[in-house]
Amino acid sequence: MLVNLFKFLSKFPLPILHSIGATLGRLVYLFSSSYRKRLKDNIGRAGYSGLMSAAVAESGKSIAELPFIWCAPSPRVLQTATVENWELVQAALDARQGVIFLTPHLGCFEIIAQAIAARTPLTALYRPPRKAALKPLIEQARARHNLELAPANLSGVRTLLKTLKKGGAIGLLPDQVPQNGEGVWADFFGRPAYTMTLPAKLHGMTGAPIILSYAERKPHGAGYLIRFVRFTGELNGSAEDQARAINAAMEQLIARCPQQYFWSYHRYKRPSGVERPPQEGAA
Repeated sequence: MLVNLFKFLSKFPLPILHSIGATLGRLVYLFSSSYRKRLKDNIGRAGYSGLMSAAVAESGKSIAELPFIWCAPSPRVLQTATVENWELVQAALDARQGVIFLTPHLGCFEIIAQAIAARTPLTALYRPPRKAALKPLIEQARARHNLELAPANLSGVRTLLKTLKKGGAIGLLPDQVPQNGEGVWADFFGRPAYTMTLPAKLHGMTGAPIILSYAERKPHGAGYLIRFVRFTGELNGSAEDQARAINAAMEQLIARCPQQYFWSYHRYKRPSGVERPPQEGAA
């Protein structure tokens, strides 16, 4: 049922979906107190409260565009995307050291894997959704040409490592909250957030360069600007130091279009079994 609905909605023009999404975002903000509180807390902590109205609309767009991104034919989806700085990626690929793409929940992050896979094979870390009804939809949508999904477990990590050692490309969501034992507490916009250690570990084991990526929505559903940025932080010191360096890079990336960050994401939650961060009484 859900798959059929998404396929039907995927036929709509992107401007219409974004218009619907903006309205949907405002309605959810109006009627859901928990959603409203989390969004206000997160965007306020980051210093972007003045962009609240735009962030609410963009959050809705991020949901309404999913049928198009996931279910429309790839050529139609990619026609909406303008890619900048691909030469940065190509140079890294030509060096045959592998490439680690880090893509936060910024803009239309779902389109980036397709854009990369249209140019080179990509293996992306994938965590199955909690709701079983979404699993076939998401797996079918994301498993496209040149795009392989690696499960978020030991087997998947081995797949990522193997891909890098062969000089291939992998993709991770660095601001996705990991499970117990897979992360450390590191500041993100001034508050401890449980942050994955995997990107730094893979970089240390392979020497693969890290490249940041995001897809900024153009106004009025005109498409997306996909940009690639070299990670310039230092991954030295402890796991906490490394995680903080990656979080700092995410903060800098978000500053490029802060209204399009998914501020309602529960970034500061404490996974089951993880102790509270020492800096605060609750997480």
